[in-house]
Amino acid sequence: MRSSSTFSILFWVYGKRAVNNQTNIYVRVTLNGQRVNISLKRKIDITTWDEKIQRATGKGKEARILNTFLNEVQSKIQRIFEQLKSEGRGLTAQMIKARYLGEDKNNLTFQGLIVYYNEKMQHKLHKNTMGQYKTSQRYMTEFILDEFNESDIALAKLDYSFIIGFENFLRSYVPKPGQGRIGNNTAMKHIKRLRRMVTLAYRMEWLDRDPFVNFKMKIERKEREFLSQEELQRIVGLTSSIERLMVVKDLFVFSCYTGISYSDIVELTKTNIKVGIDGNPWIMANRVKTGTPFKIPLLPSAAVLIEKYREHPRTQGTSNLLPHLSNQKLNSYLKEIADLCSIKKNLTFHMARHTFATTVTLSNGVPIETVSKLLGHTKLATTQIYARVVERKVSEDMAILKEKIGCSR
Repeated sequence: MRSSSTFSILFWVYGKRAVNNQTNIYVRVTLNGQRVNISLKRKIDITTWDEKIQRATGKGKEARILNTFLNEVQSKIQRIFEQLKSEGRGLTAQMIKARYLGEDKNNLTFQGLIVYYNEKMQHKLHKNTMGQYKTSQRYMTEFILDEFNESDIALAKLDYSFIIGFENFLRSYVPKPGQGRIGNNTAMKHIKRLRRMVTLAYRMEWLDRDPFVNFKMKIERKEREFLSQEELQRIVGLTSSIERLMVVKDLFVFSCYTGISYSDIVELTKTNIKVGIDGNPWIMANRVKTGTPFKIPLLPSAAVLIEKYREHPRTQGTSNLLPHLSNQKLNSYLKEIADLCSIKKNLTFHMARHTFATTVTLSNGVPIETVSKLLGHTKLATTQIYARVVERKVSEDMAILKEKIGCSR
């Protein structure tokens, strides 16, 4: 008895468990693919049950009383669905069951929080970021199943011990074949996403207190790798008869001289090349991840690559500024390029962005405020993670210090 494309109510009997032809009647509530069963504590002679109409057959008194009861159950569940929907909270099949049975005073569950958070954020967050949240939410759901032997729990159970338990679950998680173990910082990212969901629930007054009050994030500060000037030049000078490697090299070098991430590069079209304030060509676009605008004057090394692919077979007939490859293939081919260039570092496409921030700009005296604008950052603090002091910069700073000390004597 479907009442909408995502919500349905089904009455059924467990025929295989019938004793003397008597079996229990259940109602199944399905919402967005999630379903729960509720025992109605009523029995029926299995020979009088019509599976098609989901009611008892016959016109006798017992059949009429039972069918009236089932109609009332259906109406009650339908009302509960409409009530919960109008309350504007995350809605799950488990919440409908809880309200029907009167087991959950506030009818707030963890899965309900997930649904509500995703509904509210789907238009605010980029689809890739939402994908990351859904990955974290899968881990949260697995933890709940592992810890409570339930697919969902009351939101009131989301306390400090829940957070500690989730952290331990992530650290001890046994990955599937082909997946790496969850490192400390990755675990903290999952917990950070949980924290944002919990903060929303707390501000909505669904939680009496913030369970994160006494929890401290344990972020391990890691040095971000980048290419030295000499290593960058090795890649720039690479030649190969393998066309795919040369395309990947060009994309990587383009990022090294613009600081543009791969997700932003694949969105670039010829219309993103505009005349800047200085009368020269600039790249102007918005970051895919944050929507923040960035404006980058074209350095000669990047301009040459744009010209190279203007009429290239890989971009011909499209508006693409540069060729497109999947990120997975891109990083796989970069391993080959690293071997050909005798680079021992773990070469990934994102390293190009680090290289632009350090070797190409900061090390050449470009102020960090300017670098922040070029990278499309909204906060200077975000850019400071790229502010790596390389040996050349240390040498220059120490030379200035020596002059000052010498002058003061």
